[in-house]
Formats: sequence, C-alpha cells, structure tokens
Amino acid sequence: MAENNDKILSINHLQKSFGDHQVLRDISFNINKGEIVSIIGPSGGGKSTTLRCINLLEEPTGGEILFHGENVLEAGYDRNKFRSRVGMVFQQFDLFENKNVLQNCMIGQQLVLKRSKEEAERIALENLRKVGMEPFINAKPKQLSGGQQQRVAIARAISMNPEVLLFDEPTSALDPEMVGEVLDVMQKLATTGLTMVIVTHEMGFAKNVSDHVLFISDGIVTEEGAPEQIFDQPQNEKTQKFLRNFKQNDF
Repeated sequence: MAENNDKILSINHLQKSFGDHQVLRDISFNINKGEIVSIIGPSGGGKSTTLRCINLLEEPTGGEILFHGENVLEAGYDRNKFRSRVGMVFQQFDLFENKNVLQNCMIGQQLVLKRSKEEAERIALENLRKVGMEPFINAKPKQLSGGQQQRVAIARAISMNPEVLLFDEPTSALDPEMVGEVLDVMQKLATTGLTMVIVTHEMGFAKNVSDHVLFISDGIVTEEGAPEQIFDQPQNEKTQKFLRNFKQNDF
C-alpha cells in the first residue's frame, strides 16, 4: 500500500464528448506515487474513456490533466514524452502479430526510449521472466492463449519503465480460466511500488490491491474512498445498487 503522497497526476474537471453525446461530465481525482487506484462502475459510465483521455488516446473536450504540476493539454507540451511515462495495457492485448514475444517487448524501448538492442533485450527478458513468459520468447502472439498474450502485453508495458501504468479492463477479453493468471501478475506488480490505475470488473481484486477506489457512473466520480469504505459501507445509492449485482463473496 502506498505511503508516499507525492502527486504524479491530477485530473481536474475532465470532460469528453463524442458529438452531442457527453461521456465524461466532470471527472476529478489525484494519483500519488506508488498508489494503486481502481476504477469501478457500470458499463458505459465513462471508466475506459477516462483512461483513454488520461493517456491522450482520446482528446478531452474540457478540464486539465496535470503531470507533475504541468498541464499536458496545453499547446507546446511534449505529448510523446508524456505517453512514454504513462503506459497502458489494453483489453485486447494489441501485440504485433508479425513479431515474436521478445520483439514485441523490445520494439518500443528501441524506437521511443532509444535503447540499444542489447539493453532492450536484457530488460525485455527480465520482465518476461517476471510475468512467467520467458519460455515463450520465440512464439508469435497467435500461438499463445489470451492470458499469455496479456502477460506479454504487461511485460511490454513495464519494459518502458513508466511512472504510471494504466490498465483498461485487462481481463475482460479473457476466458474465465485465464483471468486468475493475469490478476496474479498484476497483484505482484502492485507490491513493487509501481503506480497503477486499473479499470476492472474484478471486485475482489480491486478490494484487495487498491489504496483508493473510484466509482464512476454517468460521467462523474459518484463516490471515492478506501476499498473498505466503498465495498463494505458504500454511501451513494448508485454504488450500493451496483455492488448488489455481485455476490458478497466476490469481494
């Protein structure tokens, strides 16, 4: 659990519209160094859009994203440098199908961070070992299960040495028997001091690993707090209703 209150990211009154449809109305929260933040809530409430705006995969239509106090949305800000510091693991893995496991974990390091081939390979192997995928370094993505592909995607992301790692429902595309292997890897990562923001439907996981939980519904942060408060004593009616959909032993 995080003890350091060094603020890395501040999301202030974030808004996002697609045409006339406003998906994010007013999203505000802080992310501190070493903190694990989980985002829960109903489908279509704005959870994934929040992450995609933070990583600038979607352009916010209002608000601020402060990274170490600087607004990344201002003209002239080096967005590529920001993206290299804030990594993302997607629902659908997004691995390069024509490259093997090792190459997938090296290419970003070489192109973006300008690491030598030797250094990129050493770091990639180290991180593939952490996620249990070192034996598969020569395999192509299509030869792997969904759980294995997602573990490679996590190794690729941490090989970029991000300050913050965003996870967008990393188990939602997996068969049920593969969910556990990915959550185990993420649980280990959570103990390393890496700052993580996780959109998830895995309530037990969110309760166990998080320092802070946000409930996002209808494009706003409806409730936030420590996991014990959100899961055991939710104050907001929408949070209560949402959690009633899960069995008590789910969390």
